[in-house]
Amino acid sequence: MSKIKVTLKKSLIGGTEAMRRNVASLGLKKLNSTAIHNDTPAIRGMIHVVRHLVSVEEIND
Repeated sequence: MSKIKVTLKKSLIGGTEAMRRNVASLGLKKLNSTAIHNDTPAIRGMIHVVRHLVSVEEIND
């Protein structure tokens, strides 16, 4: 199964509560923090909500 590396690149200031919850669910706390997740539809959906705030890289094992 492939994995995804998600990095928070922009601030949540002015963001909605839904965006804040999605970023927290992805395990991102501060700017430039990174989390690695399995590539699942649920994770892709959370990334889609905050796609303008994060950068995504695919990691092949």
